Amino acid sequence: MNYLSQIINKSTFLNIKFWIIAFFILRLFHITNPPLEVSHNWRQTTVTMVARNFEEVNNNIFYPRLDIDGDKAGVTGMEFPVFNYLIYLMSLLFGYEHWYGRLINLIVSSFGIYFFYKLIRKHFDGELAFFSAIILLCSIWFPFSRKIMPDTFSFSFMIMCMYYGSNYFENGRFKNLFFYFIFCALGVLSKLPSGYILIIFSFFLLDKKQALDRKIIFCTVSVIIISIVAIWYFYWVPRLNSMFSFQHFYMGSTIYNGYVEFKNNLFDTIAKFFDSALKYVGFIFFIIGFYKAYKSKSDQVFYVFIVAFFGFLIVMFKAGFAFHHHNYYIIPFAPVMALVSAYGILKIKFQNSKYDRLKYVFLIAISLEGTLNYNDDFFIKEDDYRIFFLEKDLDKCGNEKDLILINSGNKPTPMYYAHRKGWVTFNDSIKNPVYLNKLKRKGLEFIVILKKSFGDEIILDYPICYSNAYYTIYELK
Repeated sequence: MNYLSQIINKSTFLNIKFWIIAFFILRLFHITNPPLEVSHNWRQTTVTMVARNFEEVNNNIFYPRLDIDGDKAGVTGMEFPVFNYLIYLMSLLFGYEHWYGRLINLIVSSFGIYFFYKLIRKHFDGELAFFSAIILLCSIWFPFSRKIMPDTFSFSFMIMCMYYGSNYFENGRFKNLFFYFIFCALGVLSKLPSGYILIIFSFFLLDKKQALDRKIIFCTVSVIIISIVAIWYFYWVPRLNSMFSFQHFYMGSTIYNGYVEFKNNLFDTIAKFFDSALKYVGFIFFIIGFYKAYKSKSDQVFYVFIVAFFGFLIVMFKAGFAFHHHNYYIIPFAPVMALVSAYGILKIKFQNSKYDRLKYVFLIAISLEGTLNYNDDFFIKEDDYRIFFLEKDLDKCGNEKDLILINSGNKPTPMYYAHRKGWVTFNDSIKNPVYLNKLKRKGLEFIVILKKSFGDEIILDYPICYSNAYYTIYELK
């Protein structure tokens, strides 16, 4: 019986593949939900909106478009739409559904966890790799790896590129250089801030033991990647915004303004590290790990953290207000924090060796706090879910070519479910007759007034085409 128990422990519960698969299955719960959970539904629908337009309007990947630019094309600069295009390609095979992005992100992010484990195991040891991967699984990655957002999707590719890039320095094989190029390009193009982690390769480039020819080839390939990324973000994105007179996606602040935001909102910024990234128990062990790493620099964990942190500072300052306002900006740094937190657990030593098993208790505590805090992300509130039927109710009044106005403020979510083009704005603007007359001249035909979710009810002096407890559709014809 004891022998069987040992076999199970070694082959199952201490096997990272088992936990990656288990967490994959766990996050399949309600995977077919439309992106209407309270947290970041607006950001998810900007992804799905672009993907759906690839299928219905134009599949040119260089011209992503949204539906909230009124009577205009809606083409705008954004992250290179790798993620959106995968949703589009999946829709070609199976027909369009709202939730495809959840599954795609979950698959890619699960591979990201596995490569994170392999990367840590290769450069440190298996136990640290296991603990780091479990902590990352239960960190902010837990909910965001099933959201239709490119954050964990992008950084998973960056982890893969780190693995293959380090392999190239070790053996010089072209295969590793090729995968480094592919995954790095996909990762940085999908989300520019993810590229900060490339600073870790400075360890290899400054290592005198590394062959000079490998350094030159690696740098050459990296320059090619950076050039591609620079063309997209610093030439094509501004060009799209200018050509189509529509800028929606936030492309960052100046470093100085970001620093001012950081200084003026210090607590909210720091909270992203202890509240958003790992939650409180994980952060306590992160502090312990940082102290232990500082005291014992021979393990290299301290240097990895310091170099990565200074690289991430640029991301923080460039993000400015958005960093302390949106918790998902911490996602690219969560793997580094998971490594230090795991290191903190494993460096706690007890005089009596029988207490060494407490490290698993600590790991379980981090895992439970991390996962249970995101329970709401698996459910949709009834009031929010009713917006799912907006398209069907609008069809009773007109057709999908009608231009509409919705009082959802600056949130595009209701427009996505309306499956139409038009404008989103606040109630004060809708009450302004000058504003409405301007939109009428552009072809506005219906106004949707949301009552319970995404907007507050106002009464308009127009004929009512349809009304229920959640929204009223006014006709302007």
